[in-house]
Amino acid sequence: MYKRKAEAPIVGDKSDLMEITPLGAGSEVGRSCHVLTYKGKTVLLDCGIHPGLSGMSRLPYFDEVDASTIDVLLITHFHVDHSAALPYFTETTTFKGRVFMTHPTKAIFKWLLSDYVKVSNVSSNDALYDDAQLSSCYEKIEAIDYHQEINVDGIKFTAYNAGHVLGAAMFLIEIAGIKILYTGDYSREEDRHLMAAEKPPNVQPDVLICESTYGVLSHEPRLDRERRFTSTVHDIVQRGGRCLLPVFALGQAQELLLMLDEYWAAHPELESIPVYYASSLAKKCMTVYQTYINMMNAKIRKQFAVSNPFVFKHISHLKNMDSFDDTGPCVMMASPGMLQNGLSRELFERWCTDKKNGLIITGYSVENTLAKDVMNEPEEITTMSGQKLKLKMTVDSVSFSAHVDYTQNSAFIDEVKAPHLVLVHGETNAMGRLKSALMSKYHERDETIHIYTPRNAETVKLYFRGEKLAKIIGHMASSFPEESKLVSGVLVVKDFQYTIMDTNDLEEFVGLQTTSVVQRQMVPYHASFSLLKYHLQQMFGKLIELERDETKREAVRVFDTVDVKEYTANQVLLEWTGNSVNDMVADSVLAVILNIEGSPASVKLARSEHKHSHSHAHSHESKMTKEEVVGESSSTSSSSLEVGKNTKDSMVAAGAVESEQRMNVKDDFHDLCLFFESQFGPENMARDDKTRTIKITLDGMEAVVDCLNFTVKCEADALRHRAQNVLERAVRTCML
Repeated sequence: MYKRKAEAPIVGDKSDLMEITPLGAGSEVGRSCHVLTYKGKTVLLDCGIHPGLSGMSRLPYFDEVDASTIDVLLITHFHVDHSAALPYFTETTTFKGRVFMTHPTKAIFKWLLSDYVKVSNVSSNDALYDDAQLSSCYEKIEAIDYHQEINVDGIKFTAYNAGHVLGAAMFLIEIAGIKILYTGDYSREEDRHLMAAEKPPNVQPDVLICESTYGVLSHEPRLDRERRFTSTVHDIVQRGGRCLLPVFALGQAQELLLMLDEYWAAHPELESIPVYYASSLAKKCMTVYQTYINMMNAKIRKQFAVSNPFVFKHISHLKNMDSFDDTGPCVMMASPGMLQNGLSRELFERWCTDKKNGLIITGYSVENTLAKDVMNEPEEITTMSGQKLKLKMTVDSVSFSAHVDYTQNSAFIDEVKAPHLVLVHGETNAMGRLKSALMSKYHERDETIHIYTPRNAETVKLYFRGEKLAKIIGHMASSFPEESKLVSGVLVVKDFQYTIMDTNDLEEFVGLQTTSVVQRQMVPYHASFSLLKYHLQQMFGKLIELERDETKREAVRVFDTVDVKEYTANQVLLEWTGNSVNDMVADSVLAVILNIEGSPASVKLARSEHKHSHSHAHSHESKMTKEEVVGESSSTSSSSLEVGKNTKDSMVAAGAVESEQRMNVKDDFHDLCLFFESQFGPENMARDDKTRTIKITLDGMEAVVDCLNFTVKCEADALRHRAQNVLERAVRTCML
């Protein structure tokens, strides 16, 4: 036997947290609206009003959510307790997401809410929205088909037939591999025109958000209900009374019309008694029913092939009350279904004082509505104008509500096998009894399931941990990756799926084109280019000499990445292909250029150049530029500042400069030693006056500082760099 696996909601990584918060229909029936958030995505499920409340209190708790963060809003069906707050939400809040519903729902939505605006007994100042806002809202709705998968920035969802009313849908939502099934209102029983709700095939959701309207109650068999309903109607009209049937304009009404038309046809003695349907809205929407006949059950489709089943022989459409002759028995079907206002309320107040008349409640009645109150058969009722009237008409209840009962609901929950069950759309007591019954049932089966019954604004928190897997595709997938072998490519994340591919495959698989950006930067520089090459060699190693252009200026390539070009007498040009690595190399080259004049080698050259040019007044042969003094140099493994190796053409001058340098170093060697002692401590260093060297011993590492040639030799990089930095500071301090 299959057992659910449900982990307890423990504290985990916030990125793995799923939150489900009812803004309406939490431990109540009415104003269905639920917020689902996971992995930075937010979905709003339904957006209805509460039929038993008035004013702004009818709305869901919208202040509990930031409307601007909602990515997708899904409407399951057109009933006002699931859709009537939508125009208010889209037109008066910061909501900028997308709205989806099925084609029949959208077709009926606008007419239904337009009628709702007209019949709502509220002043213009208390209205939630007007016709202009309703029209604007309607333009934002996107219609979808059953079984059509939609993907909105990583939120995948599919609508499935939910029964209940024409176009009603339950939504299967998937975010980052986690699946959530939201039933909305659904019916698992095929009626006279609609199919039963379907279960999404080959899918096991992780979370089921399910209605619990009837709790643990079970409907009586459908044939028994039909028989009791028609016989009650027959009794009322036979005694000369008027039979009032308050119904929703669409959905349940069509079912009752089919039933009454068939019953009148089978009972000729009732032919003289009129049956009225007082709803201009229903007549408009009947064209929608005929348009979507293929979304109904096989019986209706078969009948439609012969004649239109929604063209009734024994039922008349009542355009307005002015043409109604209120004499003698009749059957009147009128909306709204809970008697809160409109024509059904007007007729109820007119007929309630006559005991020959009868009222039959045929659907589910929400708390705080007149339909719910009269089922307790009070002695008197209060009219909309505040007047008290005696209630003498008979009151019966025969439910044809298209909601699942306990038997159907528990069977569906069994089939879905979700480890987490969130119950909504049910009164507190009914929901609590359903939870207890389910817990007992699964305890006996030794199945683990977590059941939640949140109230409005109470959040259910669930953690779903999962491995992140990346697929290798394209050219990189031509060979199987070996263990411990580095894989190099571009990681692409889309809709919570990870793929690794070569940059050359980006356009084919992702639709992205790669572009190289060449960066150029002009840098002020006043020294010789040969000195610049020397410093770049010390930092980056071997340089690549580039061919000179028509200007005959020098250019080198650093690290096979950045081209450094002699541009003008006082500027150099840096050029490289931009990316994160190349940009760092370019920054390093720039730092070297900007610090050349302050380096020990540059200081040394500057001093020697100054002294050499001073002796120039006495010898014409000593006239030479700094470039001639420096000559060509090559990089070494140590941090060397070898500036005395010149070409044959400048050997004499170089010897003179070298003598000057050695004499200066001799004079300053003592000061340099004192500087090193202050940095490393006298116990860690030894000086050799003959060779002008300083030996530093630190933590088993040894460095030799040649103060004659300004070099540091050390096998340990860290100590060598530190000694080199101290040498540079010492030269600046002691020799300038």
